[in-house]
Amino acid sequence: MTTDPDRVATARALLEYLGLTAADLIRADPPAVPTVAEYLPAVVAAASPGTRRTYSNSWRRMAAALGDRRIDAVRASDLEALTRQAAAGARPRRNSRNGRHAGEHLVAAARAFYNRAITDGYLTAMDSPAHRVRKPRRLPNTRRALTPDEVSDINAAARSGGNDIILDALLLRLHTETACRRGGALALRLIDLDTDHALIRLCEKGGTQRWQPITPMLANRLDDHARARGAVAPTDALLRYRNGQSATYRRYDLMWARIGRQLPWVAVQGITTHWLRHTTLTWVERHFGYGVARAYAGHTDRRGPATTTYIKADLQAVAAALAALTGQPHPLA
Repeated sequence: MTTDPDRVATARALLEYLGLTAADLIRADPPAVPTVAEYLPAVVAAASPGTRRTYSNSWRRMAAALGDRRIDAVRASDLEALTRQAAAGARPRRNSRNGRHAGEHLVAAARAFYNRAITDGYLTAMDSPAHRVRKPRRLPNTRRALTPDEVSDINAAARSGGNDIILDALLLRLHTETACRRGGALALRLIDLDTDHALIRLCEKGGTQRWQPITPMLANRLDDHARARGAVAPTDALLRYRNGQSATYRRYDLMWARIGRQLPWVAVQGITTHWLRHTTLTWVERHFGYGVARAYAGHTDRRGPATTTYIKADLQAVAAALAALTGQPHPLA
């Protein structure tokens, strides 16, 4: 069959117009599809520390059950079965919801796994089995704001025993004043403390950073605590054990377990550090409005009505709310 010169010229002109060459039209061989076990190290390496901590158990479960399967051969029903197993085998905890969280985490972990596979070109979004599995419906949260008497009882219980009363008291005070998350507290370094202006720099989930007012008393206590326990370099951790090691999430578990033994209602209701965040933010919202509470919480999401774009509060407004909450003056208020 003779090639039409006019068609060839038209094709060349079109390729030139599109900025392509004939070689660009030759489809490269698709990459060899790995198995779940082979691909998991790449997923783990590309994940953030927080993502690894959240999904590591679910990823290990996927590798144990489906490790020898190619990632494009896994079916949605396989992941649904793993979700049921995760929910059924979830370890009972104080804030357990009959395994719903375990099932939800497995679906989320599988979606994170396959999002990486889609990005790497092993399959398309339509081929992902994880995105065809429905997450378990999240039940309404039972968390509530604690009463002043309950907060007082919790602080008294924390100071009445344990192997590190100073650290426990600092943790409770820090979370009550700032409504920060555990990760933000544990990430604090000596350089993140400004004792002159009574501020701490919080680095929390999503890579967000903000300066948060604290009372001058707490600022001085944190500085004394860190230096007495070996913090010297600017990047040294602020919250530390008596042996000088950085505090970890394990400290929270031990502290609340001990408080729960002294105050049975704490154990029964499954009260955790996040209840303190809920308590403080509820108080701020009731007395200073949504905008100040949003800034106090460090929320940066843009979901919701467009009007929320204009509801903002500055650092001075947050400092004023803190001063009212604690009854102590703040240099920025």
